[in-house]
Amino acid sequence: MDHTVIAGREVSLRAPGVPLKGILGLPPRAYGVVLFAHGSGSGRLSPRNNFVARHLQEAGLATLLLDLLTEREAGDRALVFDVDLLAERLLSATDWVEQRPETRGLRVGYFGASTGAAAAVQAAARAGTRIGAIVSRGGRPDLALGYLPQVQAPTLLIVGQRDEPVLELNRQAHALLRGPKELVVVPGATHLFEEPGALEQVADLAAHWFTRWLAHPGGAPPTTS
Repeated sequence: MDHTVIAGREVSLRAPGVPLKGILGLPPRAYGVVLFAHGSGSGRLSPRNNFVARHLQEAGLATLLLDLLTEREAGDRALVFDVDLLAERLLSATDWVEQRPETRGLRVGYFGASTGAAAAVQAAARAGTRIGAIVSRGGRPDLALGYLPQVQAPTLLIVGQRDEPVLELNRQAHALLRGPKELVVVPGATHLFEEPGALEQVADLAAHWFTRWLAHPGGAPPTTS
């Protein structure tokens, strides 16, 4: 499995008071753009999220891998778990992609990992119909507990079978979601999906979910049998 950084270009955007770094990947004729909200101790160079991002690009989705914290802030554990701050910056990044000529008009999705999933949940709840879909990988959506019932975006929660504490938390979060939702348990996988084929399953599931909800006008899913 190749864990090299995706093809894309480094970009810089401003959240209130700070500059943020990202990698913007633009496949030809993209039909949506997915913003990656990374988990604790991770950022735009995360090999796992880069792997998923390449898979999404191959499916026709633009991607923005984003550092929600500056290098100095990333060493502060309080900020790493400050979901309000992370969500605010994710919303700033959403404004940015909606205004960029390359991504303006594309439907927006969020991919969240670990604490980044909580930021994605809160940001999506606040953004309403601007967000077309959410995917969480081994995430902690429970850290945005009060926002879960407000999320309108179709939400896919992916958890490893052997990641038992996080799996239970995701079951609780799934029960609170009111919109279209699904919880998928990857057999034999642990928290980081390091087992052979596990991360490929995550990437396939994410690509299918985003294609289903972002590729069609108005977010209407294709008819399934």
